[in-house]
Amino acid sequence: MKGIIAATYAPMNQDGLLNTDIIEDYGNFLVANKVSGAFVNGSTGDFTALSSMERKELIAAWSEQRSEGLFLINHVGHNNLNEAVELAGHSADMVDATAALPPFYFRPKTLDDLVFYCKQIAQAAPNIPFYYYHIPILTRVSLPMLGFIEKAHDEIPNFAGIKYPEDNLSDFKQCVDKVDGSLDMFFGIDEKYMDSIQMDAQGWVGSTYNHLAPLYHEVASLANQDLWEAAGKLQAKGIHFVQVLEALGGYHGGGKSFMRYFGLDMGPSRFPHKTFNDSLLRQAIQSFEKEGLSDYLAKPFYGDSVA
Repeated sequence: MKGIIAATYAPMNQDGLLNTDIIEDYGNFLVANKVSGAFVNGSTGDFTALSSMERKELIAAWSEQRSEGLFLINHVGHNNLNEAVELAGHSADMVDATAALPPFYFRPKTLDDLVFYCKQIAQAAPNIPFYYYHIPILTRVSLPMLGFIEKAHDEIPNFAGIKYPEDNLSDFKQCVDKVDGSLDMFFGIDEKYMDSIQMDAQGWVGSTYNHLAPLYHEVASLANQDLWEAAGKLQAKGIHFVQVLEALGGYHGGGKSFMRYFGLDMGPSRFPHKTFNDSLLRQAIQSFEKEGLSDYLAKPFYGDSVA
């Protein structure tokens, strides 16, 4: 699996309940902007603030309304292993792959513990790929991924690779070299997209691929031509996008709210993330225009809804 995959938002109605009616338009929007896949029920998708029933409802809607050619990954990780297994089994016939981050309250202490946890989940959906979601900045599970790859490869038949949003390019590169194309290594820090290309990344999962897919396609094009200085300048614009939303009230809530710019109202964010009002969104848009980001924002689905 190659290309950019959007970590998707959980769309809500104004009453705070799921709005699954928008999923078809959301998927078509991603495909129109040349996004290869959707990573559902992840950190961007507020999975910790969703019930298991809501997570099932959301992935079922994506399965039923999925756009042709969109690779669909369902994150099923949970502090309760039984819940994670149930989520994986529920979506086994709905998606192209499952993924799971580790328990993050009482955490696995050894590689054997982590592999056991992943194996139970992976075998609940044995006919589709399973990815481990390595995000130690949030889970505080910092076990060595080189060792995990070896053990998981031996013990989990459908182990397919790692979603790797850790800021450790040298370790990521070692993992890429170790798997040598036999497994997927999805890099997961959008702000270092260009750097990951130099580390031979082939696939990416991130939230800003919802908003800035054209920018990252251009960065990749410039990098392929060895025009690294120009690619770096574009990458800096992507970093600016994140920094502006973070400064205005928080990137996570701001990124979800900014989807309204593309004609896709994702509704409010759940606590503790902040939903942006029109005034904050206009401030963000003005900053993006000054930075020259307007030409690199995703193509709107219906047109701008925030002027």
